[in-house]
Amino acid sequence: MIGAGVLWWLSAPDDITRPYAADVTPDIQAGALVFAAGGCASCHAAPEAKGDAKLHLAGGLAFDSDFGTFYAPNISSDAAAGIGTWTLEDFARAVTKGVSPQGRHYYPAFPYTAYARMTPQDVADLHAYMATLPADATPSKPHDVGFPFNIRRSVGLWKFMFSDTRDVLTDAQTPQIARGRYLVEGLSHCGECHTPRNALGALDRNAWLSGAANPSGKGRIPGITPAQLDWSEADLIEYLTSGFTPDYDSAGGKMADVVANLAQLPEADRAAIAAYLKALP
Repeated sequence: MIGAGVLWWLSAPDDITRPYAADVTPDIQAGALVFAAGGCASCHAAPEAKGDAKLHLAGGLAFDSDFGTFYAPNISSDAAAGIGTWTLEDFARAVTKGVSPQGRHYYPAFPYTAYARMTPQDVADLHAYMATLPADATPSKPHDVGFPFNIRRSVGLWKFMFSDTRDVLTDAQTPQIARGRYLVEGLSHCGECHTPRNALGALDRNAWLSGAANPSGKGRIPGITPAQLDWSEADLIEYLTSGFTPDYDSAGGKMADVVANLAQLPEADRAAIAAYLKALP
């Protein structure tokens, strides 16, 4: 009974400091850039959505994994099917702690372990921007996850063991590299695809950005450390802007969506990402 009590305590959903971001004034235009950098539409738009339809965040995109199939939920401004009734505190707790307004853990297919690094200003800006997007009444599709992974409380133990918001690149020698670290390790969550995982699905920080198996089972996601990618900073900036490589190839698959998102950011941000990647050991 004591052991069960300890496990229950360790797996409890975390909370945020309340009131959250009390001294922050949300900026909707800045929120649009946070939305792009975070790749929100890439996951939460309806499958095959194009153009303005990608701003209808109806969800439904499937993510296959060794633990089951996860489906991106509706996060539109709809009050019933989406997150239209969420307060800033609800939103911040979901994004940075992976906990629903009802106090249930979200699965880490939602990259809140990276978003945990977001500043309160960026969280507030994103919340304000998303409130301006169209409402969609499409119900969220339930995940297809079997026992024991369907026990949500157990996700709390996963968070206890693997949630780590410490910097991977500990020595950001310039403000530009520090900005790149914030984008790569946090907001744009590059490690979620480019870093291998252990048997329980946690990122192997000792092999940061060194490449990983494709969850679809087809091919491998490449490493982007200096040892594996010898592009110049100018090459990286061009790729993150246009999708064209130094060899005149172009980004494809999910990376094409990433490029389309990052191309919306100021060039200084793309330069910061390039500087960060070149600064990795």
